[in-house]
Amino acid sequence: MKVVLFCGGRGLRLREHSEAVPKPMVQIGYRPILWHVMRYYAHYGHRDFILCLGYRGDAIKDYFLHYDEAVSNDFVLSEGGRRVELLGSDIADWRITFADTGLDTAIGERLRRVRHLLAGEEIFLANYGDTLTDAPLDELVEEFRADTATAALLSVRPSYSFHVVDVDSSGHVTALRDVASAGLRVNGGGYLLRGGIFETLTSGDDLVDAPFATLATQSRLAAYPYDGFWMSLDTLKDLEIMQRLEAQDVAPWAVWRRPSTPGGGA
Repeated sequence: MKVVLFCGGRGLRLREHSEAVPKPMVQIGYRPILWHVMRYYAHYGHRDFILCLGYRGDAIKDYFLHYDEAVSNDFVLSEGGRRVELLGSDIADWRITFADTGLDTAIGERLRRVRHLLAGEEIFLANYGDTLTDAPLDELVEEFRADTATAALLSVRPSYSFHVVDVDSSGHVTALRDVASAGLRVNGGGYLLRGGIFETLTSGDDLVDAPFATLATQSRLAAYPYDGFWMSLDTLKDLEIMQRLEAQDVAPWAVWRRPSTPGGGA
């Protein structure tokens, strides 16, 4: 199953990092966050990627053109350094298409511009290049296959610490509720899509604002609630948390490091 990853944004809230590299290339441990996203999908057997490039797409291309397997895999060095025997591999069985989809292009338009690369795909997956989760992808795919929806999204509880404010007609606050306890859910990305999505996309569209709103009125949009780990790299605080989890070898999104189970991902 093909995986479309949107990795063309500017990442303005991470300006001190994203001016040097695009946000998907910000390092989490040995590898950029984009690699972690791809490794998650590859764990579940989805290794055919379409990268929708934009800002600093050249940096993403260059990274994979000069990919060094030895950085994150054990290896044996011999013959005075002339011979390297890898004991593992990350991307040997990945197929990656690099598609320039414009500098300031909306997400829906980026998807429209790679439509020809998805010809014949009944179902495909999509996500942002800076969002990590440990959601059980195989279960979500099976649920979507059994559904008639055109699109589905991962529905998660927001991790930010703002408060919902209830106000009466006089403008006085009647209640303050932490977002986490208010029962709110947000779109966590992690899209599962059928080819019919392109029928709702017009030139310049964002993916959510117009197309998903249309699908919702037609009962063709599904949401899969998930309360496990989910995190988007939006701020320096997010980056620090991700880097700490990776450094301590307790990164929840790294499902490929968990002991394999019968019927689980490979």
